[in-house]
This record gives sequence, structure tokens and C-alpha cells, in this order.
Amino acid sequence: DDDIFSSAFCENSEKLIDVHLFALAAKNYSLSNLGVCTPLEDVLEALKGDSEGATGIKPDEFMNNKKSHEVQVMSELVDSIANYCGIKQVIDIGSGKGYLSSFLSMQYNLKVYGIDSSSSNTNGAHERNRKLKKHWRTYQSRGRENLKSQSLEKANDRPVESEIKCKTISEELLNNANSLQNQDQVIIQDLVPSCGFTETATPATNTETEADLVTGTQSHETKLSEEVLAILNVLPADAVADSSSSHYNCGELCEEEKVQRKMTSLKTKAGKSSESNLYFPLTSCITAETELSDIIMDLEDCVMVGLHTCGDLAANTLRIFTAKPEIKAVCSVGCCYHLLSEQFENQEECHDQVWGFPMCQYLKDKGWCCGRNARMSACLALERVAVGQMLPTESLFYRAVLQVIIEEIYGVTKSDRHVGKTFSKSSSFIDYVRRSLKKLELDDSKLPDSCIMDYYEKYKHRMNELEAFNMLKVVLAPCIEVLILLDRLCYLKEQENIAWSGLVKLFDPVKSPRCYAVIALKNQSCS
Repeated sequence: DDDIFSSAFCENSEKLIDVHLFALAAKNYSLSNLGVCTPLEDVLEALKGDSEGATGIKPDEFMNNKKSHEVQVMSELVDSIANYCGIKQVIDIGSGKGYLSSFLSMQYNLKVYGIDSSSSNTNGAHERNRKLKKHWRTYQSRGRENLKSQSLEKANDRPVESEIKCKTISEELLNNANSLQNQDQVIIQDLVPSCGFTETATPATNTETEADLVTGTQSHETKLSEEVLAILNVLPADAVADSSSSHYNCGELCEEEKVQRKMTSLKTKAGKSSESNLYFPLTSCITAETELSDIIMDLEDCVMVGLHTCGDLAANTLRIFTAKPEIKAVCSVGCCYHLLSEQFENQEECHDQVWGFPMCQYLKDKGWCCGRNARMSACLALERVAVGQMLPTESLFYRAVLQVIIEEIYGVTKSDRHVGKTFSKSSSFIDYVRRSLKKLELDDSKLPDSCIMDYYEKYKHRMNELEAFNMLKVVLAPCIEVLILLDRLCYLKEQENIAWSGLVKLFDPVKSPRCYAVIALKNQSCS
């Protein structure tokens, strides 16, 4: 096969001469054709115990379609792993605004610590929960009104015995609802206000209470509206306990005071929050050397997860998993391959550096390097292009011509600043260039509009060429992703304490292009 596919390129010039053969070769070396993935159904079947799957929550009611799909699929798998290993604690690395973490805690009765380096994400998780609680109270109040009216109607139509039963059940339901609302008031004041810490620890909705509520209602034909049941399932009062453990936000405190106050804060939280199904957002920067016990005081046997962990964070998640005995399993879906650090990219001697690629000894011994362009290509979404979601050719063309301008006019070949999403805010190519130059802190006054348009006209006829080039990158993208993912899998295979590891396709790649999870279980945990 290698000999056949190599004929796609000219032997002398090494230029591409057979695009069809190139595309076939790329397809041949994609994960779906290599036969190295374990089907999700097989994994779930192997992990399946006696417990029934959770029901009731519809994540698409409070997430977009993509996030709902990702959270629903991954949370079911994580819960299966946790049950198989007899674990109730989950650590969500790079948890963002807490979609996966909150769903795992509410739907599957797990105690979840979501760790993110961005305090704004942690605050966003808390704010999102506050808004959801507001809706929950509204639906809860509506549910009580429905119960009252339904109870009165049925009391008029039933014999005395039925009236007594109906009244008793209605009162129980209302008491349960009031109890849930009262739980909403439990707030633990933070011990370190100067650090911006806030802690909220509240019992989440009790599963048995929900079951009794639903069963009792159905058996006596007194049904709450579907909206009320959905919200009761999804939104236990104060399900999020917001706590920042950032090492960077403690003002003038000395290091010893910072550590002492952080420990006191977390101990208080752990002591007052014995419930299993709580979600705690924490702010901390995770590296391969991170000691989780410094962040989570009640660290116990747990599952580590990561949904679209960015760049090196995916690699570090696997390193922490292999190094820490408390972590019995891992389920990691990476993204942002272009942000990976590469050991052999710049040929610099950095012996203490922990690199994102390569991880496995096999590729280290070969000194393997992808390069930034290849990693950028790995981020492209072939499946989306295949169903008609074409690449943004015009914005890519704008960016390419801008690159020529800043090199030829300003002599800049590299910058730490980024243009970002300037295209969507621009009314024309001239506007795009001027906005971009300001972002790059370059003086646009010496560049007249006519000069900008001259560059546009000079390269306009090459737009189709640029589109063809980017389509070739899209075709090659799965092959580069394969290399990165197999490197991570091989790293796990090289470890002695791993009972099983594999690559599993979790998501629909059209909905979520970064759809492969690296999963592993340790020997001693799940025997």
C-alpha cells in the first residue's frame, strides 16, 4: 500500500500529481479505517453492571445541540466507569463553565470537582447555576399551583376515602417541594474574602424524593406538568458550590498564609458538604506536576475526565492519571492540537520541559515532529466539509493577503498578537486590514486604501488555488490526528499499572469534530 500511495507524488520534484490517490491514502490511514478503535457500545457493555441508567434530564433544554450531544454521551460513559470501579468522585479537568460537571452531579449522583485555569469560567459556572435556579423556582411555584388545583378537582369527584388519600399525598408533595426550596437557602460564607473565594454547599435534590414524588403523583393521577418534572430533575437548589483555589488571586498574603487559608476553606467545604452529588468549580492551573491533594482536600479514589481539554492539558491529564494512585480511571477528549508543545519542533535543549508531543517513548526515540502547520491542519473537520459545511474561503483569503501586507510593508514575520475574529466584524477588505493592523499595534496611517486594494486585486485570482490547498489540508487532517491520538494511546500502553486502555469514538463528528476519547483503567482499581 505504501508503494502505491507514494506514486501520488512525483519522484523527482516531490509535487502532488495524483489528488485522487492522495485522498485514498489519507482515508486509508484515518482512525476509522485502521481498526484500532474500540466501539463505544462494546465499552459500555463491558462496564455494565446491575444498575439501571439514569433517566429524566434532557440536556438540550439548557445546552446547545453540540454541547448537549457531547455531555449526554460522555456522562453516560463516565458514570459506567465510575460504577464499574466503585467510585463516586470525579475530577473534571478543564471544566470550563461546568456543563459536563453539573450534569454528572445532578443526573448520576456523583461528587464532581471541576478544575479550570480561568476564574471567569469558574464564575460563569456559578452564574449559570444562579440563573438556572431562578427558573427552577418559577417552575416549582407553578407546580405547587397545579397540584393545588388538581387536588381540589379530584377531591370533588372522589369518595371520602380517596379524598383523604389525595390530600395526604398532595401535602407530602408540597412538603417535599418546600424542603427543596429551603435547601436553596444554605450558604456557607467564605473564609477568605480577600481572595475572592465564595463557597456554597447545599444538599442537592434527593433521588428518592424525586422518585417518590413522581410515583405518588402518577399512581393517583395527579401529574405535574412535564416542565416542572424536567426542572426538578435538572436543577437542585445550589447544586454548584463555587470555590476558587487559584494560586494567583490572593493579593498581599504571603505564601504560607495563602496555603493555610486555602486548606481551611476547603476543609470547611468538605466538612459541611457530605452529599455525594455536588459540583465544586475550582480555579487552578493544571500541569503535569500538579498535586491534586493540594487542591482537593477530600481527594479519594476517583475518575479523571476532560471534555475537549486544550493543547498540552490533554497530555498532562494522562500523565497525572498514570502518576497518582487515587485516580483509577481516565476519559479524556482533547482538542486544539495547534497549541501542543513539541519537543523536537525547535531543536532547543530544554531538559526540564514537559512536552505535549510526543508522549510515547517510541516516537521520542525517533525524534518525531509534526510542526505547527500540520497541527493546525489536524484541527480541521473533514466530516463537516463532506456534508456541505464548507471552509470559510473568503476569510482565509483575507488572512493570507494580510500576511503578505504585514511582511512586505511592515517587515513583520512573527508576532505574539492575534488578529482573532476580525473578519466577522469587518464590512470590507479595507476595513478588515485596518482593524487587524490596530490589533497588531501597527501604524495603518502609512497604508492608503488604494495600496490595500492593490494587494487584494493582485491575489484575487488565486482564491480558488487557496481553496484547493485548504481542501487538501482537510483531507489530510484525520491522518495527523491519528498520529497525535496514537501517541497518547501508546504512552498508556507503555505504563505498567494500566489494566486496559483504548481509543473510543464518542461523538458524531459532524456535531463534534474532536470526537475520540482516550480511556484507561488501572490494574488495582477495577479487579
